[in-house]
Amino acid sequence: MRYSFMLFLLCCLFTGCVKEETDNRDTGFIVAVGDPAPDFQIHYQDGNTQSLKSLRGKVVLIQFAASWCKVCQDIMPLMEREFNLRYKSHPDFTLFAVCRGQTPEEVQQFAEKVKVTYPLTLDEDESIFRLYALAKAGVTRNVLIDKDGKIVYLTRLYNEQEFAQLNKTIDSLLQP
Repeated sequence: MRYSFMLFLLCCLFTGCVKEETDNRDTGFIVAVGDPAPDFQIHYQDGNTQSLKSLRGKVVLIQFAASWCKVCQDIMPLMEREFNLRYKSHPDFTLFAVCRGQTPEEVQQFAEKVKVTYPLTLDEDESIFRLYALAKAGVTRNVLIDKDGKIVYLTRLYNEQEFAQLNKTIDSLLQP
């Protein structure tokens, strides 16, 4: 009886670990909530660069997008409304899009098309994307990073409840 119970507990523990890993792979993320956000150089369209690490002390929302992605095109106005316009005046918040596999010209055309006011940054070789997700994973995803550089929320595609929770999480992170 005792052996059966121990076996049951081990199975439960193993199943929980596998489930968590599987869930992360289902979304294509290779990072998880609680991980330190992998550092990278942000390449702005104006030629300036900045490390993600230099944004420590701010709440950072990274949107991964691409001009050829219809879902990205549909979500960007929502990101503008729900996150950029709502939080852009807060000195401890920043939002930018990382445009996966896009040339500067493509990103410029994309910016003109979607008409968002937050920065669309460059990831021509997809190296930034691959720090956060599997190379073959879908592009549409968001990563929320706290002031200490830890990942606190991950989303894939658009889910109304997830975006509502994302707003609540940002609100709580921006509290003094």
